[in-house]
Amino acid sequence: MKFKYQAKSQNGELQVGFVEAAEKGAAETILHSHGLFILSLQEEREDSFLNRILSYFNKVSAQDIMVFSRQLATMLEARLPLSNALRVLEEQTESPIMKEAVRQVSMDVSAGLTLSQALSRHPSIFSSFFVSMIQSAEVTGKLDEATVFLADYLEKENALVSKAKAAMIYPAVVLSLFIIVAGVMVTTVFPKLGPVFEQSGVKLPIYTRALLAIGSFAGQWWPVIIFVFGAFLLGTLNYFQTTEGRALLDDIKVRWPIIKKLYVPLTITRLSNVMSMLLKGGVPITQAVQIAGLTVNSSVYEELMNYVANGLEQGKPLSAALGDYPDYFPPLTSQMLVVGEATGQIDQMFLRISNYYGRQVDTVISNLVELIQPVLMIVIGGGVGLLFASLLIPLYSLTSSIQ
Repeated sequence: MKFKYQAKSQNGELQVGFVEAAEKGAAETILHSHGLFILSLQEEREDSFLNRILSYFNKVSAQDIMVFSRQLATMLEARLPLSNALRVLEEQTESPIMKEAVRQVSMDVSAGLTLSQALSRHPSIFSSFFVSMIQSAEVTGKLDEATVFLADYLEKENALVSKAKAAMIYPAVVLSLFIIVAGVMVTTVFPKLGPVFEQSGVKLPIYTRALLAIGSFAGQWWPVIIFVFGAFLLGTLNYFQTTEGRALLDDIKVRWPIIKKLYVPLTITRLSNVMSMLLKGGVPITQAVQIAGLTVNSSVYEELMNYVANGLEQGKPLSAALGDYPDYFPPLTSQMLVVGEATGQIDQMFLRISNYYGRQVDTVISNLVELIQPVLMIVIGGGVGLLFASLLIPLYSLTSSIQ
């Protein structure tokens, strides 16, 4: 079993992380043996298969979370007490699901839980990145700054997603229409023409024979095909919600070149923002690295940040510790940190790193959006050409033989 803990060390430092144990009592024993005073210890439970599937159809919109963050940031900047701010948000929230979540968060905070602990009870609404940022702010005492950052970040992310969606509407509509038309032709038109071609003795191209076979199979077994496809889709979605599936997905993100080109700078942007805030708030650098590793929702980077923290404990400078992993932290990151270490302004340098890679993320997304449209249209054009060639070439051969 896996447990997530918050604890204080003997010198008063806050530590957060995970511990593997057979039961909760054993996890407590392990933490106590390391001289830690436990603040919270919760089992990381995986949702049931049904809950994971239903979560795809019962989500709070990104817009709702963005508005929640902005309103909370505004009230905290105005020095309104957190409990009062949450009650106001509960009254103002329109989404029933979000309203109930805010109500429960408000009750938990009033009962003595920290905001991050209260938010962590709603993982389907507040991501681990969101919760970890709040948790980091609680360590530094800069909750208002963290909510402002989250609001700005979510607004920017929402703008990028909206831009990508808008750019994909036309290709998506065209692709959907092509799939529908192709499906109707392959399952209804081709099977009717098959006997005609067979009786005429016309030699059929290989792609026509393939489409005739597919149409015949689909016409007879379409219920089975739909069932198998649906089961495969649900099973895949369920798998990638498990710990093992998320680990595999994280590994794919950092290994596939096209995905890595976006994922690595995006992750470094998040890490750098968190590191800047933590170091500015006076958190020791080793502890800041450990906390930052938990904010990116990536098992790969979480493990790497633990290795980096171990390197710091052995006396390595941060730039050198990150430089040991050039595939995950580009050399420019280490080079900029060398300057930050020399000037004693590591927190400011992390902010510059974040800004640099944030601009890189914008550029990559813009380029991908511009590239996807023509590529998709070429693919659709090729599919249409193949479909009509499979039909028209045999018909032309048939009419020629008749003449």
